[in-house]
Amino acid sequence: MKKVIMLAVALLCAVSLQAKGDLYIFSVDNSNAKITSDTIAKIVGQNGFGIDLVSKMNTPFKTQFKQTDFKIFTLMTVHDKKYSKELLIKYPQAGALTPMGVGIYQKLNDNTLYVSVLTADAQKKILGIDSKILDSIEKDILKALKKALPNAKITQSEDSLKTAHNLITTYEMDLDGEDWEDAKDEFEMNLEESFKPYGFVTAATQDLTFLDENTIETVYDFYDTYSICKLKVIYTVAKSRPEAAAFAPCTTMVYKKKGEDKIVVGFPSVYNWLSSARVEDKAAKAELLKAQADFEAILKDVTE
Repeated sequence: MKKVIMLAVALLCAVSLQAKGDLYIFSVDNSNAKITSDTIAKIVGQNGFGIDLVSKMNTPFKTQFKQTDFKIFTLMTVHDKKYSKELLIKYPQAGALTPMGVGIYQKLNDNTLYVSVLTADAQKKILGIDSKILDSIEKDILKALKKALPNAKITQSEDSLKTAHNLITTYEMDLDGEDWEDAKDEFEMNLEESFKPYGFVTAATQDLTFLDENTIETVYDFYDTYSICKLKVIYTVAKSRPEAAAFAPCTTMVYKKKGEDKIVVGFPSVYNWLSSARVEDKAAKAELLKAQADFEAILKDVTE
């Protein structure tokens, strides 16, 4: 009944042509500990963004690994209330970065708090699109973060590492005329059941039609996203490249466009972490590549 097709949705990055890196990095003195993940989320939420997830990782780090290198390490996901629906309607693959990630971290014995977020150019590269909507979203998130961190210094990360891999991993499942609602229920149940044996945790799920039900449902029969974490990946990568938190949790998109006889599922590849965050630590690279292989195995299994 079902056929698996691996798609090259995003542009290949065989050669890095960017003069600046893929991440904006905010840095601000927090010696008085008045800035927290919650204060940032509150102000960002008051300035045009929906706050989808605020996941504080120190307790899980301490529980599983018996230590943490951070005073604060938080994965926050947000969506632009004004532009996210427009982006999703025009570009189906945009769900891979909707919601978008914001990394918040401060190391032990360090008075500086950092916030990392993807640039518009990086999002264009990952999604394989050249859209001014992403420029508008960038403008909004930078404005909101500046209000949350008024004394912060803003820099861009180092130029990204070269990669020749697809930046979004995507599969299609042909329905062969099967009722899409039944297929959706079965597919998503199998997907959720497949995460746990591989160590993946679903931090949040969203039906993206909530962005604007009337318009999104004219394009899609459904559009769901899963925010997926693998604690060992985040913990290991954070030791050398905490700014990669902007990619976590990873968003898995599942959708069906009206008039098409297929369900599409995909996620941003770990090659984004390796390239944009310049992950070169041996242990971190190994964990990321294992996660990529495991996630591909899950998607192959549930789409066959």
